[in-house]
Amino acid sequence: MTPYEERIWPELSYWQMKMQKKASITNRLTKKVQVKLNSMIPEKVHQGITYAIEKMVNGVLFGTKYITPKPKVDASFQLQEAYVKKQIKFYQKTASVEGAVTGAGGLVMGFVDFPAFLAIKMKMLFEVAALYGYNVKDFKERLFILYIFQLTFSSQQGRNEVYKIVADWEHYSENLPEDVESFDWRTFQQEYRDYIDLAKLAQLIPIIGAAVGAVANYQLVKQLGKVAMNSYRMRHFKGIS
Repeated sequence: MTPYEERIWPELSYWQMKMQKKASITNRLTKKVQVKLNSMIPEKVHQGITYAIEKMVNGVLFGTKYITPKPKVDASFQLQEAYVKKQIKFYQKTASVEGAVTGAGGLVMGFVDFPAFLAIKMKMLFEVAALYGYNVKDFKERLFILYIFQLTFSSQQGRNEVYKIVADWEHYSENLPEDVESFDWRTFQQEYRDYIDLAKLAQLIPIIGAAVGAVANYQLVKQLGKVAMNSYRMRHFKGIS
C-alpha cells in the first residue's frame, strides 16, 4: 500500500463495520411500522409509484451517461479521491440551493424537489464513478451506482443485504443479465421513500421549509458521497490485493 492507502484503510474498515452491524431494536420497530404502513397502501398505488420511480431513475441513468466525463485513469488513487471530494462538495452546495428554493415553495414545490434532487444525486454518482476510473457507459457500472444509492438510503436491515452485493461486486456482477429490468425496483423505491420521508417531511412546512430543505439536501448528499467513496475504495483495495 501507498502511505495514503495505509491512512484511509482504518477509515474504510470502520465504515464496513457500520454497514454490517445488526439493526437496533429501534431500527427493527421503525421498519415494522413502515412495512405495516406500506401494507395498507393499495397494490395499484405501489405499482404506480414503483413504475414512476423506475422510469425516473432510468431516465437519469441513461441520460447522464452522455454528459459524464470519461474515466479518469491517468491519476493516482490519492489524486482521484481529491477530485472526488471536490465534486461531492460542489454537489452538496448545489443540492442545498435546490432544497432551499423548493422548500420555500411549500407543498407544490415539494413535488418538484423529488425528481430534481434525485437527478442531482445521480449526476454526482456518475461523476464520482468516472473520477475513480470506471466507465459509466457500461451497464454494470450504472447498476453498481444504483446499489450505492440503495446502500445509502435503506434501513439497517436492508443495508446489511445490499452491502453484501457491493462488497462482492466483481463476483456478483459476473452473473448479471444485460438488462436493467432485473433490478428490484419495488424494494428500491420503498426503502428510499421510507428513508427520505422523515428527513424531508418538514421541508413542506411553510416558512421553515427553505431552511430544512437546504440542510436536509446538504446532509443527504454528504452521506451519499461518503458511501460512494467507501464503496469504490473496497473495489480499489480488492484490485491491489
